[in-house]
Amino acid sequence: MGAQRATFAAAALILGGGGLVAVNVYASATESGSDGAPGQQANQTWSSGAATIDCPDVGSQLAEVPQQAREAVDKELALLDQQVSEAYARLTSEQQAQAQDANFIENAILAPLKEKRGAAIDRIETDFKSAGAEAPNSLDALATCKAVPADQTQNNAGGQNDNGEQQNNNGNQNGSQNGGQNGGGASGVSGPVAADFVDITTVQPNVPQKPGNGGNASTGTFTSSCGVNANKKFNTDNVIVAPGVTNGAHHLHDYVGNQSNDAFATNDDLAKAATTCQNQGDKSTYYWPVLRVQDGTQEFDADKNGGGLEGNVGKVLQAKQAQIEFIGNPQSKVVEMPTFLRIITGDAKAFTNGPANANAHWSCTGFEDKVQLTDKYPICPQGSSVVRSFAFQSCWDGQNIDSANHRTHVAFAGADGNCSGGFKAIPQLTMRLVYDVPAPTLENGQVKNPYAVDGFPEQVHKAITDHDDFINVFDASLMREMVDCINAGRQCGDGAGGGAGGGDGAGGGGNGNGNGNGNGNGNAGDGNGGGAGTEPSQDEPTPSPDASSGGNDATASATPTDTQTTQPPASTPRTTEPANGGQATGNSGVVPKADTKPSAAGSDAAAAPQGGSNDDHGTDATHPEQTPATGEGAPSTQATAQDTSQSQSQTEPQAVTGDLANTGTSLWPAAGGGVLVIAGLVLLVRIRRTSV
Repeated sequence: MGAQRATFAAAALILGGGGLVAVNVYASATESGSDGAPGQQANQTWSSGAATIDCPDVGSQLAEVPQQAREAVDKELALLDQQVSEAYARLTSEQQAQAQDANFIENAILAPLKEKRGAAIDRIETDFKSAGAEAPNSLDALATCKAVPADQTQNNAGGQNDNGEQQNNNGNQNGSQNGGQNGGGASGVSGPVAADFVDITTVQPNVPQKPGNGGNASTGTFTSSCGVNANKKFNTDNVIVAPGVTNGAHHLHDYVGNQSNDAFATNDDLAKAATTCQNQGDKSTYYWPVLRVQDGTQEFDADKNGGGLEGNVGKVLQAKQAQIEFIGNPQSKVVEMPTFLRIITGDAKAFTNGPANANAHWSCTGFEDKVQLTDKYPICPQGSSVVRSFAFQSCWDGQNIDSANHRTHVAFAGADGNCSGGFKAIPQLTMRLVYDVPAPTLENGQVKNPYAVDGFPEQVHKAITDHDDFINVFDASLMREMVDCINAGRQCGDGAGGGAGGGDGAGGGGNGNGNGNGNGNGNAGDGNGGGAGTEPSQDEPTPSPDASSGGNDATASATPTDTQTTQPPASTPRTTEPANGGQATGNSGVVPKADTKPSAAGSDAAAAPQGGSNDDHGTDATHPEQTPATGEGAPSTQATAQDTSQSQSQTEPQAVTGDLANTGTSLWPAAGGGVLVIAGLVLLVRIRRTSV
């Protein structure tokens, strides 16, 4: 009887210990984090789920909207953006439910979203009918959205940009889109990820030479110095695409120039406003999404819509230079811009829409005439600053100051530099924003302290979504002076021939010495290119501008230029700013997208399945993007940058699941089970020997 009981006990030890080992090993294999580390479970769940929500862009399909229906339609389009933002927020917060129910995303997120979008589209169609017009037949099909898997490239992968250049944004999701970066205070933020960054020193040169000018070229330049937003004027509105709608942009904007720009500003408000531009005849509004470093800083908007509540987190960086320059056309004279002309360049939804309307240009000082990145953020070497540059559409239809989709009234010049289809050449706005950005670090497939441009939540902070906005509020005499200057081949405006003006504020002046080192006489402090005057009052609190940054904001000779000729995307800012902080020299020029025809309506659908965007982006679907020209064998920025990031993502896991010590700690029950199994086996051997 004793031997029999001992045998039963040994069997129990073996079975119990073996079961404990099996259960613990299985549990450890299916857990994403070690010891319940915050953010780890989210990473693993997210990697097998959806990365973002891709919805067709309704606004881009509305090339024409009856004037009497425009206000109502704009509000419905803004509501569509809000619906996507809310659905994306649920997608990122309901990860446990997604893991437990394979149909959760479809049933609980996409189906309700489709119903809401369908209702908004129905109201748009009703607005058309009330105005005596018919909405496009295709609108009803645009209610359906899809979830993009975390391991799938966005919908423009494998496609071609306007240069015929093969695109492959592989690895942008890489399984940790929602899990955050596990460091640098970016936990819980959707993007950017390690694959969104590239060491600019590893990218092959991709900026082509500018072609020569024709005999009738307008070769002059006109500079306007408007500061760097030292006034701290921010809001999340977009008066161009969502007038009358608070938080219509769903991300924060920097503003220079006009100080009355918000969602409710009328043309009269803009005309009467104060301006930060040195020349008080320029009350234009220039605004762009802020750049942030995700370092854990709790900004003023950390708990607000458009800010932290929509994934735009971290320290807002102020540009140390914001250079504004208008240039001519390589083939013809330019005509005056109409007052209140609206132009948006780039596509704030380029990540889901595809690259057809993207116009992002990222580089580093010292590299601008060699490398321009479209879908990557550059990691700059020590002593070099991050540069965002823009070259706006420069052909105008001659009649309209805006269009229903905010793009068909303007276009880029064609490959030959000419404006086609009866469009007229206007002065081309070019902008160059320079930032001191702490360099992010890439470790084990993660990026620490990343920086990123603000954007719509579902665009997950991709570099390709960068964009810029402009409303012309030059007075008539100053606009005439600009055109005469450009057509005569002169260099005019603030600081022409010398310093280009300093910090935000009205008035002031600078005494340029011919090399960009002006002595500021304004009240905002002395600095390169001339000081600015006193700051205009604003409705919101306006911290005193930093005098040290005031004088640095615009060096005329460093503004990007655009020849409006040849291939798309490659933006080559006019000047390479030396990494050592010396004066910028040279005049390399931005090469914008060539446009085959002024109207973008037709090419939108062909280039991007969802069409261009009608959000906070400059959508000009006709312009080939300002990416490097590759048709003649020039290296591809996107391909080269991608190779580097892709190699990192392939060799290093995106989610770190714990070190050896953590692994051993989490497997202690299995070790205990192993001891029980061994004890049972020993007991059986002893029983066998005793019975013999």
